[in-house]
Amino acid sequence: MAGVWVFRNGVVRLIENPANEQQSTVRRKVLLHTPTNEVITSYASLERKLIGLGWERYYEEPDLLQFHKRSSIDLISLPKEFSRFKSMHMYDIVVKNREAFKVVDMAK
Repeated sequence: MAGVWVFRNGVVRLIENPANEQQSTVRRKVLLHTPTNEVITSYASLERKLIGLGWERYYEEPDLLQFHKRSSIDLISLPKEFSRFKSMHMYDIVVKNREAFKVVDMAK
């Protein structure tokens, strides 16, 4: 049994070919604007897409970036810094805009 033992999230497992394992598991989630096939890489880009879909910027909470749609009770709340934009925020956007966004895996 040649390979490397890896302890991750409380589980130990044997990786027989660590080079292949590293390449296959290094992925991150990204938000994709489906009509343009554009990966959202900044809040400026996201804001343009959301405004085009009828969302309005909501300025009540200074620590968050928020968008509201007049035709619904939905509110999208995002951390002020794009570096803290996580997959849970992406899925929130997708649920409220199914026709325009999806979350996909992208290799690093």
